[in-house]
Amino acid sequence: HGAYETLRAHATPELQQLFWSVGRSASGARIISPTILGWAAMLSPLAFVLVFCMLTLFLWIGSRSVLAGQMSGGELGQFLMYAFFVGSSATALSSLWGEIQRAAGAMERLAELLAAEPAIKAPSEPATLAGRAAGRIRFDEVRFHSPSRPESAALEGFSLEVQAGETVAIVGPSGAGKTTAFQLLLRFYDLQGGAILVDDIDIARLDPRALRRQIGLVPQDTVLFGESALENIRYGRPEASDEEVREAARLAAADDFIRDLPDGYDTFLGERGTRLSGGQRQRIAIARAILKDPPILLLDEATSSLDAESERLVQSALESLMRSRTTLVIAHRLATVKKVDRIVVMNHGRIEAIGTHDELIRDNPLYA
Repeated sequence: HGAYETLRAHATPELQQLFWSVGRSASGARIISPTILGWAAMLSPLAFVLVFCMLTLFLWIGSRSVLAGQMSGGELGQFLMYAFFVGSSATALSSLWGEIQRAAGAMERLAELLAAEPAIKAPSEPATLAGRAAGRIRFDEVRFHSPSRPESAALEGFSLEVQAGETVAIVGPSGAGKTTAFQLLLRFYDLQGGAILVDDIDIARLDPRALRRQIGLVPQDTVLFGESALENIRYGRPEASDEEVREAARLAAADDFIRDLPDGYDTFLGERGTRLSGGQRQRIAIARAILKDPPILLLDEATSSLDAESERLVQSALESLMRSRTTLVIAHRLATVKKVDRIVVMNHGRIEAIGTHDELIRDNPLYA
């Protein structure tokens, strides 16, 4: 309560506004208001003082009754014991009321999250891809402004066509729009202009879940769950059998290190895979993609933070994964971009040049 009064008396209006905004729900309603904080701070001490004042009053009245012969000492002791039990419970209830208030605020926020509607929705009558997609991709004059930076275009007039089975590397400085192109292909955002087509079908006409089933992603920062190695790989295709999971791990060069874990494939990997190294986490992600067996593969700097030995193993696994698939690679490693069919150089949300490594070294200063 003293801290609350100090804040109210001495903090600047901006600091007070920041403090109270922490206690607001997404709808703007205050979960914890200054009044609630003040009462919560006062309630426990007030209950404590009132209970002991009550006990003191009972003792004084009871003593007078004992002296007057209206009550025995045993009856007074019995009554005081009962009063103490009731008073202690009342004090505990005052603390519990504060917990109930905090739980009510948290529950309001949870209810809002559960009721939230995704911005990206399937159309009422979605188009369908015929079974397994061929893997043709076309970006047609794509224009997109990121929600976090609406004043500047993340992509502007971005056009690129990738044939089925082709491997294309996308390179460029940070902020050029490389990862944004991947996010738009996965339809994490809707475009402000242009279109993205997979097998000549606009992805805005597809069910996002059906689209994403055709795409495998190996990100730079692999997301692992607090589960076993077996279940983390099976996330790529939940209905896969244990033997299919182990075969995917073998193809991803992950089988050896998984078998060396204390419980093999049943070993708990820790939250976010904290019990594995960077290279091991990347091979788990590759095993997921192999198990999913998608016709389109997106690799977002999958080897950027690995040591030489881990990079060699991951690169070997990636080469087997990329065969006969349409592959888009964000990469800065020379060893990676030299092996692709074409290289796209991006800068400030636009394509600056397209060609092979030798052509771009000769003709494009930014790539060189």
